[in-house]
Amino acid sequence: MERFLEGKGCLITGGASGFGRAVAYEFGKIGADLILVDINEELLYETSKNVEKETNQKVIPIVCDVSDAKQVKQMTEQSFTELDNVYILFNNAGTGTSYGVDILKIGEKAYDLTMNVNLKGQWLIDKFVCRKMNRQKFEPLKGKVIHTTSIAGNIVDPLLPVYSLSKIGVIGLTQLVAKSLAPYITSNAIAPGFHVTGIYGNREDIMIQTMKDANVKTPLNRIGMVQDVVDLMIFLASHRSNFITGHIFPIDGGIADVGVAPNTLKSDI
Repeated sequence: MERFLEGKGCLITGGASGFGRAVAYEFGKIGADLILVDINEELLYETSKNVEKETNQKVIPIVCDVSDAKQVKQMTEQSFTELDNVYILFNNAGTGTSYGVDILKIGEKAYDLTMNVNLKGQWLIDKFVCRKMNRQKFEPLKGKVIHTTSIAGNIVDPLLPVYSLSKIGVIGLTQLVAKSLAPYITSNAIAPGFHVTGIYGNREDIMIQTMKDANVKTPLNRIGMVQDVVDLMIFLASHRSNFITGHIFPIDGGIADVGVAPNTLKSDI
C-alpha cells in the first residue's frame, strides 16, 4: 500500500485497544508516526511497543484522562513536542455503562462518566489539538479530524440511553468543528454498528445477545469486524476524502439506513 502518511503525525485517543489499536497498526504501515493516548497505562505501553516493532515507525504513548482538561492540555503540548505535526486526529476514546437501564433510572454517576468521556472528552481533544493543527503548513489541508460516534447516535437505543445521548452529541460536535475549521481542516465521523470490541468485553456472544435484545437484523448478514472500520479510516485519512467534511459515515452492515433500527418497543404490529 502507498505510504501516503509518510512524514505526517497521527494522534489516536483510545489507542490501546479496539478500533484505536487496529488503526494505529495500519496508519503505521502507511508511514505515520503515532501518538497513542489511553487511560489504561499497562495496555497502552504494550500496544505502543508492539505497533512500533511491527511498523518501524515512531510511537509515543501518553497516559491521559480525556475528560480532564489539564491532562488533555499537557498531552497536547507533549504531542506537538514529540512530533513536529499532527495531521490526523482520530478522536476515538469512549466508554459505555448501564446497559439495559431506563434513561429515567440511570444514576448520576454513571451518566456523568459516560458523557464526560464520550462527549466532553472529544470536545476537549478537539479544543486543544485543533488550535495547534490549524497553524500547520500542509496544503491543501492543514489536517483532518475523525471522530468516533455510533449508529446509536443516528437512532437512539433505549438499551444504551446515555451512550446514545453522548454519541448524538458527537455527531453535533463533528458538524460544528467542520464549520469552525473549514476550509483548512476537515471534520468527519465514523458511526460503527455492532463490532466485537471492548464495549462488549471483546466477546462475540455478548455482542450478538445485545443485537437480539434490541431486535436488530443486519442486511449484510454478518457481524462487523474491526478491519471494516480500519478500511474506512484509511480512506478518510487519504487525499481521496479531501472534499468531504461534516459527514457521518455509518459502518454497520446497513442497519441504520436499510435495516431494522435498534428499538425495544413491544408491539404486535
